[in-house]
Amino acid sequence: MFLMRVALPDVPGSLGAVASAMGSAGADILAVEIVEKREGVAVDDFVVGLPPDGLPDALISACQGLDSVTVEWISRYPEGGGLQSDLEALERMTTDPDHAAETLVSSAPAVFRSQWAVLVEVQPDGRAVATYNTPMAPNLDSDQLKKLGPFDESHRLDLEGGWLPGYDDSVVVIAPVGENRAIVIGRLGGPTYLDSEVARLRHLARLAY
Repeated sequence: MFLMRVALPDVPGSLGAVASAMGSAGADILAVEIVEKREGVAVDDFVVGLPPDGLPDALISACQGLDSVTVEWISRYPEGGGLQSDLEALERMTTDPDHAAETLVSSAPAVFRSQWAVLVEVQPDGRAVATYNTPMAPNLDSDQLKKLGPFDESHRLDLEGGWLPGYDDSVVVIAPVGENRAIVIGRLGGPTYLDSEVARLRHLARLAY
C-alpha cells in the first residue's frame, strides 16, 4: 500500500477525476481524507493499493496529468493501515486520562502520517529527556533533544541527512504538553507539516495535559 498526498482544485468533480486517474493506473483507493483547504485548493491524503506489477511512478503521472493537480508526497504505508482521525485519538486519550500524553504519542504516527513520535520531559535543570516513544523513534539523548527545542512552543524543523546516524532527511513538529513536557513527531523525507497539522497537534497536545 501507498500513502499519497495530493493537492487538487477545490471544485466539484476534482476528487472524482483524481479517483478515476488513480483507477486508470490500477490503484485501489482504500481511504481518503481532506487534510487542508487553502485558496481554492484541497489537500487530500489517499491510502491506495497497487497490483503486484503496479508502479508508483505510473500513479503519480496519472494524477499529475490532470489540470492543476499535484502529488505532493507518496510513500509506502503499512499493510492493513488506515487513516486514524483526531477524534479516535481523543477517544483513546479520554479512556485513560492519566496516560493521555502517552496515548497521544502512540496515536501520532497514524494520525499525522508519520514514522515516529517521542514524549519529552524538561527537567528542573533544563535538560530534556525522552520518557516515552514509538517503536521506530530514534534513541535521542539530551544533547540531540536540545537541538529540537524549544519545547514550550509549537514549531517545525527540517533536519538534513546525517542529523542522526541511520536517519535521512527528516521533518519534525513539536508541541508542548503542559508546562514541562512536549511531543515530537517525525517524518522521514518529508513533506513538511502543514499549518493545519500543526494546529491539530497543538490542540490535541493541550487536551493531553
